[in-house]
Amino acid sequence: MKNKILHILILMLLLIGLTSCETSYVDIPADDELLDGTIDGLSSSQLSQFLRGDAAVNEVFTRETGLGSTFVGTSCINCHAGDGKGHLFTTLTRFGQVDETGNQFLNQGGPQLQNRALPGFLPEQIPVGATFSKFTPPAFSGLGFLQNVTDADLLTMADPNDSDGDGISGTVNWIVIPSYSIPSSASITKSGKHIGRFGKKASAFDLLHQSVNAYNQDMGITSFFSPKDHYSNLEIDPEVATNKVNDVVFYLNVLKAPIQRNKNDEVVNQGKRIFKQINCTGCHKPELTTGYSSISPLSFKTFSPYTDLLLHDMGAGLDDGYTEGSAKTFEWRTPALWGIGLSENSQGGNFFLMHDGRARSIEEAITMHGGEANNSKNAFQNLSESDKNALLKFIKSL
Repeated sequence: MKNKILHILILMLLLIGLTSCETSYVDIPADDELLDGTIDGLSSSQLSQFLRGDAAVNEVFTRETGLGSTFVGTSCINCHAGDGKGHLFTTLTRFGQVDETGNQFLNQGGPQLQNRALPGFLPEQIPVGATFSKFTPPAFSGLGFLQNVTDADLLTMADPNDSDGDGISGTVNWIVIPSYSIPSSASITKSGKHIGRFGKKASAFDLLHQSVNAYNQDMGITSFFSPKDHYSNLEIDPEVATNKVNDVVFYLNVLKAPIQRNKNDEVVNQGKRIFKQINCTGCHKPELTTGYSSISPLSFKTFSPYTDLLLHDMGAGLDDGYTEGSAKTFEWRTPALWGIGLSENSQGGNFFLMHDGRARSIEEAITMHGGEANNSKNAFQNLSESDKNALLKFIKSL
């Protein structure tokens, strides 16, 4: 009798195990439901570097490993869960610049507020008289494609004087780049300045510039590229190895582009037609191409980010009185829409859209558009409910 009971128990455990294994396979998310993963065509050594970069992005810093006396987060992944957009809790505060003359508060902690501190230190406060803006961390995916759009293509898309009369201008942000950023031979300059393309104001030149700033300003980690400790304002030994920074930059370069979902759905395609009809494509370009890249799978590729990487006047409602580079306070870089439908996954089950997360839905984000986007916003508001829903379904499929 005991043996019979034992056999039944073993059989039950085996069945539970089989069911668990079966469920684990069924529950694996589809590729188009994930933002992580690599572009196709990487070599084995490149895949190894990607994995090293992945580990570095997930590294949690402590006081012992260099975490700054003041800081914002303790790891990259703090602000970019699942390589996706950040939450209001991880939103950054940038302060101190009101026009093209530069940031007048760099000696008082600018341009970024470190709102957390190690025991024994006090978090930073925004200096009296400094304007500021909140920046919600962006998603990581597809950045290598955006980095490899040529300067010539960006300037071709720009229309600062609205020569075609469509109400949309668009301009680039001319910035002074750090000495460690090495422009390509195709880089275009103006009065010694280069074109920025990353960040809410397009104030970072490339992914190295963006990553070095994140280490130093977000986590208080010094590197060979940026050896000055932002708390003491003194140069100190690097707290993160150069090869680790390079691994992170490579990781960001080769993350795959988000994959559109339900692209054969009739309503989604109706929404895509409406998106073009009301000229959302004036800023959110459906297709861009890359130029040459030293990472060959990124070279001369056509992709669909739904951005032009340009600055646009977004109206008084989105003017925070703060800016970077040559951008005006009311100008914002067009964010890529690809991956937006997966944003809820990394934002705790809710949308936090626009530059500071103030919009809680895609529709609310659209209605906050002003300035150059006024005509498209008004056209959206005048759509029938079915057309609105189709457009929103299309955007959420990206």
